[in-house]
Amino acid sequence: MALTDPDLLAATFVGIDFETLNPAGRRPEPIEIAAAAGKLTAEGSWREDGRFERLIRPPDGVPFTSFDTTQTGITAAMIQQADSAAVTLAALEALLAHPPYVLFAHNAPYEAGLIYDQEPSCPALARLPMLDTVRLARAVYPDLPRHRLDDVLSHLGMPPPARRHRAMPDVLATCAVFARMVTDGAEAGCWSTLTDLHRVAGIEPKAVRDDAQAAAPQQDSLF
Repeated sequence: MALTDPDLLAATFVGIDFETLNPAGRRPEPIEIAAAAGKLTAEGSWREDGRFERLIRPPDGVPFTSFDTTQTGITAAMIQQADSAAVTLAALEALLAHPPYVLFAHNAPYEAGLIYDQEPSCPALARLPMLDTVRLARAVYPDLPRHRLDDVLSHLGMPPPARRHRAMPDVLATCAVFARMVTDGAEAGCWSTLTDLHRVAGIEPKAVRDDAQAAAPQQDSLF
């Protein structure tokens, strides 16, 4: 089934993935980010337009453990000279010069929260609409018992990427899964337009909710 919605075919989709430290008692801290931009063709294939990949130096005092290295392959020495999350997210935003853009990620609320944490440095990025590929997977493959990235890859007969749990391999796998799910979902009648995708899997950015709350009329007094 061909994709025909003009908005769907015109949008540049940006898959995004973070690797993080998860210190007890505080928000996760990103140590790597990868993004891949592309468009969907009418036949449902993914046509990549560009990539962004950076290591990120966490704030001073955030512990980096052997578990973190085992999980990601990233060492403390690798990130010692990297830019901060604020500088890195600002650099990614600077590349997004030709909208419309739509972000997507597997378990997108997690990625959206990390972007929101850096909103002062990337205000436009923090307000981009985002799709959650977990929600897409639940809609188009409802019989799967779980919808983790590895589960969806296995269901689709796609091998897990080498260097799993590094940001770029993971985001490229997510891009492949995203294109396949959009096509499969269109064929199954789950959606046909970009608006449908947002209805099924859209995540409202926290920064947009903040804007709406700030713009709402304020009560001047209690009475």
